[in-house]
Amino acid sequence: MSAASASAAHPPEDIRGSLIPVLPDDLALHCLALLPRAAHPSLALVSRALHDLLCRHPEPLLAARRRLRRSDPHIIISVRPPYPASPRFFLLLPHPGWPPLPLPAPPIPVSSSSTVAAAGHRLFLVGGSVAGIPATSIQILDARTRSWSIGPRLSSPREFAAAAVLPGALLVAGGCLPSSPFWAETLGLDPPCAKWSPVPSPDHLREKWMHGCVSLAGKVLAVADRGGLLYDPAAPPAEAWAPVSPALDMGWKGRAAVVGGILYSYDFMGQVKGYDVDTDAWSTVEGLEKELPRFLCGATLANVGGLLYLVWEGKCKEKASKEEGKAKGMVVIEWATIEVMRVEEGRLIGKVISRDTILFTDMPRGSAITHCIALDL
Repeated sequence: MSAASASAAHPPEDIRGSLIPVLPDDLALHCLALLPRAAHPSLALVSRALHDLLCRHPEPLLAARRRLRRSDPHIIISVRPPYPASPRFFLLLPHPGWPPLPLPAPPIPVSSSSTVAAAGHRLFLVGGSVAGIPATSIQILDARTRSWSIGPRLSSPREFAAAAVLPGALLVAGGCLPSSPFWAETLGLDPPCAKWSPVPSPDHLREKWMHGCVSLAGKVLAVADRGGLLYDPAAPPAEAWAPVSPALDMGWKGRAAVVGGILYSYDFMGQVKGYDVDTDAWSTVEGLEKELPRFLCGATLANVGGLLYLVWEGKCKEKASKEEGKAKGMVVIEWATIEVMRVEEGRLIGKVISRDTILFTDMPRGSAITHCIALDL
């Protein structure tokens, strides 16, 4: 072997790195930042150095991805088995062909009556019930490292609460006893020793169980079993809470998303509709009739990079195989990414730009989607 070929096979120690041995670490980090995050689970198995970078100390890689503007929108969904059990969480990359990434189970098993909210790379799992008793837990998933931590306990046990992220704070409301002084409370997201602070709220609006919550035009909107609520953090305390308009309340089902200043939900006929806060009116999203099913139940929505993302429970077209006399479990979940344009007279025109079907072979039949929320990684 010549000296030149030997040098090429074994780079000098001063330029060899721990991530990719033939490259210095700064160049290797640049190359890794160009890859989609969907490739990270496989890369983490290559070496201990890559595992540490991707799973334990991802900050340098995340900083490189931000510099290169390579952040990918992701979806976190939870799927609840048909028997009493804590929902299972999965990370989805909304590009066709990518399989779901199973996430660790929350430290505290809670029911599907819990609520979720997202801030940056963190998912907040709020309340729920444990053995039928409302919980005071708040569990935080760091989607970068795919690990959970326990946050400061809620001041009141909650299930079916509303939760939304405001600038620098997490707001939680309802789902507890109406007499609780902490019926609504906020948690600071930045201080390392954050704690809950009560938010004043009128007594006559408290007897509600929340079914959905969004942030729209700087305000928090929540749909409830006895009329929806609006919270304006910029208003004086005496005027911060108010009922939502009758038009919004009548047209909003529980699972909704805000994209481009429009709140999207689906009506009792399974049609996707958008609510314009300026006109206080709903409009059916046209152009989806032939491409998507009617979402009578089991569908949810999210804002993924400025596009409307729908995920729903599909039907398995294959017969379940039997193994040792037991039917093999399989759950089918489908999703579609929709671009919506506003045209004349407030009409909304939708176009499906991508769609995929995902099989969850290790989830039993009858499982249902409980949470769906987007974040960037």
